[in-house]
Amino acid sequence: MTFPVLFLDVNVPMYASGVDHPCKAACVWVMEEIAEGRLEAAIDTEIVQEILHRYGAIGRWELGVKMAANLLDLVTTVYPVTVKDVRKTIELFEEYGSQGITARDTLHAAVMQHNGLTRILSVDRHFDCVAGVSRVNVESLAQLRLDVKRLAL
Repeated sequence: MTFPVLFLDVNVPMYASGVDHPCKAACVWVMEEIAEGRLEAAIDTEIVQEILHRYGAIGRWELGVKMAANLLDLVTTVYPVTVKDVRKTIELFEEYGSQGITARDTLHAAVMQHNGLTRILSVDRHFDCVAGVSRVNVESLAQLRLDVKRLAL
């Protein structure tokens, strides 16, 4: 069974590499699946910027650089952000901003839509409100894997 290309939200590698968190194990598993080629993921340039911004804000520049470089080694499809994407971001933010989606996440949704991607790997529930975007819940996907393994036994 093959999966379509999934857009990888920044929270997945962040939780995978971060301190203990309820989502950590599932995010580690997803990153391992990507590394092993069992899941195909894509990102946009803003994902890298978010990593560098976050680690720079907490004074951990070296870790931010390492994480961003490692992500680019794992996920080789990186979409640029175009003027068309920015215009769509404004439309999406106008429509969904009041429902809790952030400006950066409307940008990711716009990039996805313009590049034919419909599914995003994320723990952020606010993607559930965006028409044309289906969130693949990282924890549910990891649990499904465990259930399938049990059935195979």
